Amino acid sequence: MLFGIIVGSRGFFPAHLAATGRQHMIDAIEKAGHKSIVLGPDETEHGAVQSFSDAKACAALFKKHGDEIDGIIVTLPNFGEERAIADALRLTGLKVPVLIQATPDDPEKMSIQWRRDSFCGKMSACNNLRQYGIQYSLTKSHCVDPLSDEFQADLETFSATCRVTGGLRGLRIGAIGARPQAFNTVRYSEKLLEAAGISVITLDLSEILGRVSRLDDNAPMVVEKIEAIKGYISVEGVPHPAILKQAKLAAVTEEWMREADVTISAVQCWTSIEENFGVVPCTMMSMMSSKLMSSACEVDVCGLIGMHMLALASGTPSALLDWNNNYGGAANKAVCFHCSNLPKEFFKDYRMDFQEIIAGTVGKENTYGTIDGSIKAGEMTYIRISTDDATGRIRGYVGEGKFTDDPLETFGGAGVVEIPNMQRLLHHICENGFEHHVAANFSSAGDAIVDASRYLGWDMHVHA
Repeated sequence: MLFGIIVGSRGFFPAHLAATGRQHMIDAIEKAGHKSIVLGPDETEHGAVQSFSDAKACAALFKKHGDEIDGIIVTLPNFGEERAIADALRLTGLKVPVLIQATPDDPEKMSIQWRRDSFCGKMSACNNLRQYGIQYSLTKSHCVDPLSDEFQADLETFSATCRVTGGLRGLRIGAIGARPQAFNTVRYSEKLLEAAGISVITLDLSEILGRVSRLDDNAPMVVEKIEAIKGYISVEGVPHPAILKQAKLAAVTEEWMREADVTISAVQCWTSIEENFGVVPCTMMSMMSSKLMSSACEVDVCGLIGMHMLALASGTPSALLDWNNNYGGAANKAVCFHCSNLPKEFFKDYRMDFQEIIAGTVGKENTYGTIDGSIKAGEMTYIRISTDDATGRIRGYVGEGKFTDDPLETFGGAGVVEIPNMQRLLHHICENGFEHHVAANFSSAGDAIVDASRYLGWDMHVHA
């Protein structure tokens, strides 16, 4: 990622602190594997921003790289010139996250030559940014050494915030097929999403199936997909015609996504594909989610956005699950389940099989392709995004918990989750009319999701 650095400095504080502070921030960003852009000591005193003239110079530099900058970091090696910092940010015109860092004083170096007062200056900088209407992020500790491991953790979270906000800006989602008639719960507002910069590109399921019908069994793209499927999951016991159908469906779907320039997809399943094509799309969707091209079933577009946010934050695959069952009398545990298209990274064991629920309606031979297995144990973050037409807002909830090793004998993709104060969460879901679907990811990405939501202007409830 590329971060713009604004070095704050105030004239009657030690100027040498600005010079070393600038270099320390450059070094910290480099250590984290990122790049930076910052004024040089030949452009302003020590490359810091202390005046309106400096602010204009900084803004001009950032504007030259506006399409490349993912976020801006304001570093305060001393008190900093609060107004100049705010002016610089306003003049850039960039709509990217901003992190405010203040370097701590050393109690043994409090003479006029070494005293920083960044502790105080950070408050003044934040006060000015609020006056200017500029959103910003904070480090975990009020003051933190840019060369510390703690700041590396702050940078990791801020990077995730930048990936989420940047990844949703101009996002194009493919909605393939109609919402299943029985699933009112996955209704959503395209207009609210469009107002947030997220476009939904629709395609009738008949167009996908029509393309499939015109595709030769031996077409190179089909052969390639068959090999990809076999390399992704064991197909032992699965009839070849089902694998061929899965490969054709995957090839055509991904071809359309490239043509339409859509990043992620929500697909109609229940039960049109099974009745009219004779396969479940689970393997295709699992493979896409595994490649961070998140794919959600039942045309749950808002659930898909949650998946994508988690994948952007963590860099790892996400899944869409049902809050599905209680787990005995354990108040803080529940069974999360889907039937299933979970990416293989979610499982401790998995195989391709037929879909037991739909098979009772459309026949076993029409339901091969599901990913069946037990979800592995591990820390996880969960999120639900929803459009609220009544208030004209996008809202959601987020929290962290874990998948456990508790025994569970069932079908589909399933695991036991443990979440502190889960009954309170369940009350919140029901009291506020949230959907039964939830996106999950093996990560601790809650802080970044909450931070990104503030930049997006979405109402996000944090379950603690």
